[in-house]
Amino acid sequence: MTFNQPLQIAAETLLEGGVIAYPTEGVYGLGCDPFNADAVSRILTIKRRPVHKGVILVADRLERFEPFLNPLNDAQRAQLKAHWPGPYTWVIPHNGRLPEWVTGGRPTVAVRVSAHPLARALSERSGLPIVSTSANRSGRPSLVTSLQVRTALGQDIDCLLHGRVQTPGQASQITDLISGQRFRD
Repeated sequence: MTFNQPLQIAAETLLEGGVIAYPTEGVYGLGCDPFNADAVSRILTIKRRPVHKGVILVADRLERFEPFLNPLNDAQRAQLKAHWPGPYTWVIPHNGRLPEWVTGGRPTVAVRVSAHPLARALSERSGLPIVSTSANRSGRPSLVTSLQVRTALGQDIDCLLHGRVQTPGQASQITDLISGQRFRD
């Protein structure tokens, strides 16, 4: 594993099917190419998370998600743009072009345009939306520093991108775009 690598190496690791850890708004995240079944499987194994729960995708801009979403109306687009970039994850109907290991077999996908400059830059450099799930084992506390990630998960990941989380321990809010139901505040 490489530690504290520059952004370009982290983006290349994503494109080569690797698993990375990177800072987000509130916690360190585990990330990979969402279309690489082996990489997503590795993340789910690291976390001990069942595939039916699905994963969140982050990107640098809304347009990165649009090829995979049902068409958005003007009001929905305005609502997303009012909250992004930021720590707001939206659950949105997808058009069937996303793998089940991302959606958990649901007709929706959880997406966020991150406010964290490194998370956004990873998406921009790789040209992908990126899997973003907290860098911890399921049921364990979230990790908020690169040292915590290196200690707990260093042997399981391919690259650790060093940086600060913006609001340590504060997970993103998750809301259904259609119904307005909040899954996490």
